[in-house]
Amino acid sequence: MRLDVPLPCFFRGVPFAEAVRTVKQLGYEAIETYNWKDLDPAEVQDTLDETGIEFLSMCTTDFRMTDPMFRKAWLEGLEESCEAAVQMRVSRLITQVGPDTGASREEQHVSIVDALLEARPILDRYGITIMVEPLNTYVNHPGYYLTSSAEAFDIIRTVDHPLVKVVYDIYHQQIMEGNIIPSILNNMDCIAHLHSAGHPGRHELQLGENDYKVIFKAVDEAGYKGWCGLEYNPLMDPVESLKLTKELYG
Repeated sequence: MRLDVPLPCFFRGVPFAEAVRTVKQLGYEAIETYNWKDLDPAEVQDTLDETGIEFLSMCTTDFRMTDPMFRKAWLEGLEESCEAAVQMRVSRLITQVGPDTGASREEQHVSIVDALLEARPILDRYGITIMVEPLNTYVNHPGYYLTSSAEAFDIIRTVDHPLVKVVYDIYHQQIMEGNIIPSILNNMDCIAHLHSAGHPGRHELQLGENDYKVIFKAVDEAGYKGWCGLEYNPLMDPVESLKLTKELYG
């Protein structure tokens, strides 16, 4: 497994190119970001060429999959985001599913599945993977619909498309359900990417209740060849935090 750096967690207010150069100097090989609309595709391409850094993922522009009334807006946002991803050499997009609308769980589940089924031609056209993200509602995202990794995996298996996967966030799932290693190892066919942070607090990995050395070793031995984003809010100086994290877990 390889560790990557989500830029907004460590380089708030820092220009994209400067942040990527720092990531390169620290010995990391890949980045993520969230909002892509402020990025200049030409600058992104030049920076990637200069540094050799891989741009792994960014987010879609609309997160309302639980309500069929917003299906059109979600699909339009997905298409726009796919176009931007191709311009910036990004192969994956993260989407959240949106709030619990108050409708039955079954209705909202079906709405998410239907949205992803309708998204398949768009994903095929651009060659972009969409990654659905379960989140925690106890600390960070009250009112969000998809909290269970098991339900997320069920959605992915129902849609049954190679470009529709899950981003499994260890921090969020530790809060909601625990059982991290079996959840990952038993569902690796559904997982395209991992995120990590220490819990409680969403800070450095070594400061939480999870032993990430044990988790990463188990995932590596199971054959996971993908990336894990360091999606935490550093208590240390951000650069020093990334240095230490690489020493401990890289």
